[in-house]
Amino acid sequence: MTELHFTTLFPLSTLAIILAVLVYFGLGFVAAKARVTWNVPAPMPSGHVEYDKRFRVHMNTLEQLALFLPAMFLAAPVLGDAIAGGLGLVWSIGRLVYARAYYADAAKRGPGFGLTFLPTLVLLVSAAYAAVRALIG
Repeated sequence: MTELHFTTLFPLSTLAIILAVLVYFGLGFVAAKARVTWNVPAPMPSGHVEYDKRFRVHMNTLEQLALFLPAMFLAAPVLGDAIAGGLGLVWSIGRLVYARAYYADAAKRGPGFGLTFLPTLVLLVSAAYAAVRALIG
């Protein structure tokens, strides 16, 4: 008998979460490489503008991941696997767009931020709506 848990009930959402974590890891490698390239010794959190940009993208992604992950777990049962998984894919694409824009010119990071923020907002609002609706019957 197959066990029922998130990964079997929501495989697309699971893959979207895995992709998001891989994007975070990848951006961490970019920041680590920048630390070496621009000679910013550990534990210094800054030291060269190009390193600083990559470090900020990595930390901002961690901040966004803290919102995105619970939103995915709460919304997947409400929205269904395909929609939640699709929103998760958009989130990861948004992080990559954000990173690329931030590295080039931090002032142009807005579209990438929007592609990250909006999926998270839809996930959270959907989960909250379902919870309130369940409470009021």
